Amino acid sequence: MILIAMGVSGAGKSLIGEMLAERLNCPFTDGDAFHSAANKEKMHHGIPLTDEDRWPWLKTIRAAIEEKQRAGETAVFTCSSLKRSYRDVLRAGDKDVCFVYLKGSMEVLRERLGHRTGHFFDPSLLQSQLDTLEEPGEDEAVTESIELPPEQIVDNVMEKLKTR
Repeated sequence: MILIAMGVSGAGKSLIGEMLAERLNCPFTDGDAFHSAANKEKMHHGIPLTDEDRWPWLKTIRAAIEEKQRAGETAVFTCSSLKRSYRDVLRAGDKDVCFVYLKGSMEVLRERLGHRTGHFFDPSLLQSQLDTLEEPGEDEAVTESIELPPEQIVDNVMEKLKTR
């Protein structure tokens, strides 16, 4: 099984992804590690990424997913996965890939981004991410509110995964 914690910046993908990986006793990989230096530079300067910027990044994450699968490993990744077409690249028709959508209000997201330090993402890009976001349906993802405590989010996801 491959889980991908998804959502806009500030949704808590890394925290929840790390907690899920710990619960599943499996590797965790932050999708941000696969961004090119050029992508990181654009985001640092408040320039939204285009689809052309994202395709190579998404394909690199998919290659890492396939590597984990070839090794027979369960793994947790993070990736904003904002559009269904992006999720399609990451999923590649693979039923073993499950998205965990971390959904939150603009107010909570802004507050979180305002307190974050040491990250390349310019908080001014939040609106462009929300504008790009195509929320996944029940057929695509397990959805959890980021307004719940992190431990509760992980408990809920683990429970929902039993019925998938």
